[in-house]
Amino acid sequence: MACPICACERFYVKNPDDAFDIVEFECKEGQICFEPDLDPADVPDMSCDPESYCDQCAWHGKLSEIQ
Repeated sequence: MACPICACERFYVKNPDDAFDIVEFECKEGQICFEPDLDPADVPDMSCDPESYCDQCAWHGKLSEIQ
């Protein structure tokens, strides 16, 4: 899974309650990997196909577009 524009494998999603709060993740070998020190309570629900943002370029779209 990589960005369709720049091939970066790092992305983030925004907290639906606070647009300034983001959670970063990587896509390694088809798996979503959050930071190991992320509190499990802060892991967003990725099954709802959230809007995801590339960490390197201006691309954003549904998570299913990069899977």
